[in-house]
Amino acid sequence: MRKKILLIYTGGTIGMTKDYKTNSLRAFDFENISENIPELSLIDADLSVKSFDDPIDSSDITPNDWKKIANQIHTHYEEFDGFVVLHGTDTMAYTGTALSFMLEGLQKPVIFTGSQLPIGDLRTDAKENLISSIHYAALERNGEPVIKEVCIYFEYKLYRANRTTKLSTQHFDAFKSPNYPELGESGLHMMVNRQNLYKCNKTELKVIPGFCEEVGLLKIFPGMSDAFLIQILNTPNLKALIIEAYGSGNIFDKPTFAEALRQKAAEGLIIIIGTQCIGGSVELGLYSASQLFVDINAVSAKDMTTESAVVKAMFVLGNQEIFTDIRKSLVKNIRGECASDEI
Repeated sequence: MRKKILLIYTGGTIGMTKDYKTNSLRAFDFENISENIPELSLIDADLSVKSFDDPIDSSDITPNDWKKIANQIHTHYEEFDGFVVLHGTDTMAYTGTALSFMLEGLQKPVIFTGSQLPIGDLRTDAKENLISSIHYAALERNGEPVIKEVCIYFEYKLYRANRTTKLSTQHFDAFKSPNYPELGESGLHMMVNRQNLYKCNKTELKVIPGFCEEVGLLKIFPGMSDAFLIQILNTPNLKALIIEAYGSGNIFDKPTFAEALRQKAAEGLIIIIGTQCIGGSVELGLYSASQLFVDINAVSAKDMTTESAVVKAMFVLGNQEIFTDIRKSLVKNIRGECASDEI
């Protein structure tokens, strides 16, 4: 039986084509995608398209847009076997991560993809990304979808969305999953690493929409002034601050800042410690330079990407009726975004 796949176009480079008469870019007609990309007719799937009324640059994406995508999937969940979301690359990892948290009980594939060059460009990477994403969304085994999670597909590789980060502005292989193996790779065959796929115990799809936007991200660097650091800590209504520390979770010795951080933590500000390293995990207490974070009972982001740590904090704080123990929820493996459930 032919699979039914819904394409959801939100915006981004993939949705542009070049007018060679004027050398300008114009919007690609996704409503007639099969006519514009005849290769799609060779795929054993029926395609439908839904587009944002006003497609947006991914730099302008907000939690409200995340909810729009999630609601589209929820509304059409029973009609389709899989979903492909076309999205700009700059914030694709954030949106994919958000959808992974929002879509509780997901039992069908949701594949995010985009491109570095417009779909109408002669050398575009868009067609391969789109075609292979549809292939992955249509994969089945014994009548069941092979993939039952939110993924990012880019340049022959399939990744778990909440483990993925954008590493390049110029190369076609723009995304990587530094701390989790690839879910699949397309070559002569569409390979799937089944042992790496996420398995959800819940089977009824539910959208959990809450996101708290009172979350901050601070990347430390040598020479930061106490005044700047304390100003960040004093941001009005700040609920959580993710600090991108050095290495395994280390920070400079600044007594004035340390005292201010202790005070804010005592007042209830949640401090989450990530790492500036692309790969590896936070290990608070491994070196004396991380003892401050141990003393204030900071939360370790472990091996999460920055995107995942930020979005998870927003999600957990935005749904406190579900996540009643905020600190434990932040380190719990909710959707396969981190390595361990241990606190």
